[in-house]
Amino acid sequence: MIISKPFSYYVHIPYCVRRCGYCDFNTYTPAELQDGASLEIVSADYIDAVLQELATTPTDQVSTIFFGGGTPSLIPPKDLGRVISAIKARNGVTEDCEITLEANPDSVTQEKLEGYISVGFNRISFGMQSNKEHVLKVLDRTHNPENVRKAVDMARAAGFPSISVDLIYGAPGESLADWASTVKEALSLDIDHISAYALIVEDGTKLAAQIKRGDLTMPDDDLMADMYLLVDQQTLQKGMKWYELSNWSKPGHQSRHNVAYWKSQNWWGLGPGAHSHIDQKRFWNVKHPTAYKERVFAGQSPIKDSEQLTDEQRKSEYIMLAIRMPEGVRKSALTIAQYERTAEYIKSGHVLDRPDVIALTPRGRLIADRIVAEMLA
Repeated sequence: MIISKPFSYYVHIPYCVRRCGYCDFNTYTPAELQDGASLEIVSADYIDAVLQELATTPTDQVSTIFFGGGTPSLIPPKDLGRVISAIKARNGVTEDCEITLEANPDSVTQEKLEGYISVGFNRISFGMQSNKEHVLKVLDRTHNPENVRKAVDMARAAGFPSISVDLIYGAPGESLADWASTVKEALSLDIDHISAYALIVEDGTKLAAQIKRGDLTMPDDDLMADMYLLVDQQTLQKGMKWYELSNWSKPGHQSRHNVAYWKSQNWWGLGPGAHSHIDQKRFWNVKHPTAYKERVFAGQSPIKDSEQLTDEQRKSEYIMLAIRMPEGVRKSALTIAQYERTAEYIKSGHVLDRPDVIALTPRGRLIADRIVAEMLA
């Protein structure tokens, strides 16, 4: 299969030491996969399986590779390096190929970070979430907040040219002052990029059960809005501009892998539960690591299901994704009715009406989902 468009790989590492209370990602602790087993045991042949799936994928040159999870930094550099080497040998990569590692601050050492650099990583994203212990406790995060600065400094010393931290706001019990402290601490680090996501309570998680029982209470919409505007203002003062609803970076440090998603470019997800998007087709793998490995090692496709996107679906997805970025939505992609539905938001200052595009103002970003829902109604 040959693709003549920008192409990326996402590599899913499904292992975590502990499951966070808010997390509904496709991740597993060693104990969940096998009683009494260590990470080394449950992950022993995982990279072999990923390489076997890789052998069935397109051979186009690759512009970004992203190792997400789970906690990819639990896996030794030499093992993740096998995947990078295989992609380079099989597909080839662009000269400026962005290769990102998601990492838990507690799971890295100076030696390990130098190892990741030596196998090809050039971008790292640390899960900071908060610098307040009571917020981290609510989120069930395992890392020591003091280790974030140590990890960032070690990553820079190891030679990482691009460093990001992920933050979460709106946890039960988190005040605006708590959030301001977290943002201030994050911006004092030697970083180039910040992602700040509003906490979403997913059904089936420990956090959802705690809220349903009344043990915890979520913040109101006004506080969530204030939290978003605070991080937007503070990042700008530190030379970071927003380039997607939840992401800010210094010039040249945008996550090009995530931009590929938002621009509906082509990518292949390797690993259990990973999703792929090739032209007008979207497909996804079986979720459980054991089922994934069984299929791959038996010479079968790990793909569980797929869908062919209609032209109408592609147009709607373009609007939903493009509105998240400063460039906005091309007016030529809108029907007259869709454009007319934005009129009240243009008048209210939520939407900018430019000659060829419409785009969100900071206030508009707060209600982006509502604006999109009404445009597509």
